[in-house]
Amino acid sequence: MNTYDLLRGLHIIAVIAWMAGLMYLPRLYAYHTETAPPGSEFDAHFKGWEMKLLRIIINPSMILTWVLGVLLVLWHVYSANAGWSFLTQPWMIVKLGGVLFLTAWHGFLAGARKKIAAGERPRSAKFWRATNELPFIATVVMVLAVTLQFGQR
Repeated sequence: MNTYDLLRGLHIIAVIAWMAGLMYLPRLYAYHTETAPPGSEFDAHFKGWEMKLLRIIINPSMILTWVLGVLLVLWHVYSANAGWSFLTQPWMIVKLGGVLFLTAWHGFLAGARKKIAAGERPRSAKFWRATNELPFIATVVMVLAVTLQFGQR
């Protein structure tokens, strides 16, 4: 078995789980904001669903994505004797920028969950619906950047 391919496959699976959670959580926030007044029984259900989604799926998959991504970079640098210069390629800069954006978005969503759990409604359902596609758009850009390796020197 090729270790690099195994790491890459596990990385892709972790990314898929992370993206699924990042796209689903804002939708939950939209429904929560629209249909569950603070303190209601339905509010308690939403709080539980949102917390479980973050703690069981989104957080672990983000950590796995990062760990496996770093391992892939290190593998590429040391096992393929490629050096660190590939990190300055435009396609890699786009990918790394996308990962940073998704990590920041993850943090934003986690912070919003705390506010919503405290009974606040910091954003409207319209906001959550409008932004729940941001992770998908970022992922499309990153995947195309990597697979096409645009701007490669």
